[in-house]
Formats: sequence, structure tokens, C-alpha cells
Amino acid sequence: MEGDWSAPAATDGQVRHVQAPNPGPMTFRGTNTYLVGRGTVAVIDPGPDSAAHRAAILSALDPGERIATILVTHAHVDHSAGVPALKAATGAEVLAYGDATAGRSAFMAALAAAGGLDGGEGVDAGFAPDRCLADDETVAVGDLHLTALHTPGHMANHLSFALGDIVFTGDLVMGWSTSLVSPPDGDLGDFLRALDRLAARTGDRLYLPGHGDPVSDPAARVAELAAHRRARQAQIEAALAEGPGTAAALAARLYTDVPPALLPAATRNVLAHLLEMLRQNRAACDGPLSAATSFRAL
Repeated sequence: MEGDWSAPAATDGQVRHVQAPNPGPMTFRGTNTYLVGRGTVAVIDPGPDSAAHRAAILSALDPGERIATILVTHAHVDHSAGVPALKAATGAEVLAYGDATAGRSAFMAALAAAGGLDGGEGVDAGFAPDRCLADDETVAVGDLHLTALHTPGHMANHLSFALGDIVFTGDLVMGWSTSLVSPPDGDLGDFLRALDRLAARTGDRLYLPGHGDPVSDPAARVAELAAHRRARQAQIEAALAEGPGTAAALAARLYTDVPPALLPAATRNVLAHLLEMLRQNRAACDGPLSAATSFRAL
């Protein structure tokens, strides 16, 4: 499903890639920063606040080139924390959908206001763009044009960026892993709708994700991710039919092949499924809603 970085001659030389030095269980080999265009350049996701990574981004420029625009897929620190220093170094305008809470559904906004859900893993709470992009808004980068696609789910302010038949998918679609969906920042219903939106773009030939290698068969990967989430939903529904359970208890039962270090992330994904069932009146919970609440089937 993935392709190595020698493959995107597919990008006709208009996209350069710089990998941040922040490998980990949730970031794989590190965050992918992309330089789009020649002469006048846009940077997609400056990555973490790392002087070494910032130097690598600037070193990737050819003589006479300038970074005019910084585009941010979403406000997680591994994607956006490097924005202030890169903006200071280049004077570039920072564009994104909004701050870390922008784009939340009314349901998730109410849950966030009530508190008790925990979450907030890696959120860049101080992030604020110079200008907010609307869904389907086009950004000119020299002679190139990038279209912002609001694709929430992993995070409410998540954007993908389409450059013709190439899409920069951030953390929504990656080849090496599924995405964390951790409420109230993540929303499973939005995630599935965002996958459906990408699936409807039948002409796309390459995805460039926030972590990992290019995805060379976009349609197959989107279908695989959607099927995986729906299969997990069926497993959770079957488990609840046997009796009530918390997100943590259900995750321990269902994610039997997951390393212990990743079980907390699996628990957050299960919570996202349970909250979607609650929203659709297919599950209920007893007592105040929190990360430790027990859910039961309806």
C-alpha cells in the first residue's frame, strides 16, 4: 500500500519531503514536512519545535527560494509546534482551519465543556493561524494551487490539502497505521464521513501522509480503513450485548494483539466508538459521562 520516497517523481519535482527527528509509537519514523512549489514555496506541517528540523527545512530550499506560506493540517504538537519559529525565520503567513478547538461538532463541544472525558493528547492548545481557511478554499503557491479539504475525525480542525490528484492527508489516512480518534478532539462519526469524502474523489492517485511513506493506492487504503473501523464497531456492539463495560475494559478484551504501550490509545479509540453509539441512541451510560463510565447496549 505504501511506496518509498524515491517513487514520487510522481510529484513532478513540485514536492520535497523533510522528515522530523521525532520517531515514536504514535509518530512512526517522524513527522513528514512537505515543501510544495518552486521559487515561492509553501510548507505543510513544520512539525515539532526542533531547531535541527527547522534548519533541515530551510536547507531544503534552493538558492533564491522563499517560504511564503505555512499550511497546518491540524493542531497537534508534532505537526504545529514548529510554526512560531519557522514563521519568525521566514515571515510566512500561517494558514489552517482554526485553533485546536475549531470544527468541533455540537455534541463534542458539549462533552468538552462538561469535562471528564480526558483526552487532549499532544494538542497544541496555543496554536492560532494568521488566517483561517474555509472548506474547499484554494491557496495559490506560485503557479500551483492547493485546495483545503476539511476532514475532521482525528482532530476537529484537521485539513487535507489537494494538489491536483495528490492529497496531503495529515493524520487522517496513513499507510503504516490507523489514526487515533480521541474524544473530544477526535470524533468517530466525523472520521468516517471524512473517509467517505476522500473516497468520493475517485481521481486521486497518491496520498502524502503526516507520517510514513506515500500511499500509492488511495482508494484501496481508504476502503480498508473504513472497513476496519466498521468491523471494530461491530466487535464493540457484540461485546456490549454480552454485558456493560468501560472503554478500558472493552479495549483489553478486544485489542489482544496490541503492545501494552499502545493500549491507552486503543482505549481512546473504543471510547470514540462508544460515544458515537451514544449519539445514535444505540448505547447508554449510567451516571455522569467520563472516560471511566460504563456503557451498555440499547
